[in-house]
Amino acid sequence: MDVIFLHDLKIDTVIGIWDWERKIRQTVSIDLDMSADIRKAAATDSVHDTLNYKLVAKRIQEFVAESSFQLVETLAERIAAIVLEEFDVSWVRVRVNKPGAIRNADDVGVTIERGSPSAAV
Repeated sequence: MDVIFLHDLKIDTVIGIWDWERKIRQTVSIDLDMSADIRKAAATDSVHDTLNYKLVAKRIQEFVAESSFQLVETLAERIAAIVLEEFDVSWVRVRVNKPGAIRNADDVGVTIERGSPSAAV
């Protein structure tokens, strides 16, 4: 399996369970690892034959910026669903980081892996 990745995509959004968090925008950092067979793209040297990570980034940026979830778990799940449903990907690993959410910790978050029902991961 080949993996195309997009790491440390920073997006401002409303995220959190506390009243004060519902009134501000916070920056989350998102990492995506996506399965993609890159052999054809490598042979043709054409972006049309690969997973266009710019399009993935744009779609995720738009979605996250407009969202307002309480949990990073929910945000990760929705991002995974978008990638699997809208792009030619059979497996995705999504990591959502919420830097500074816990005092004395640089970062907290969640990592999930999802595959399409027909994918054997």
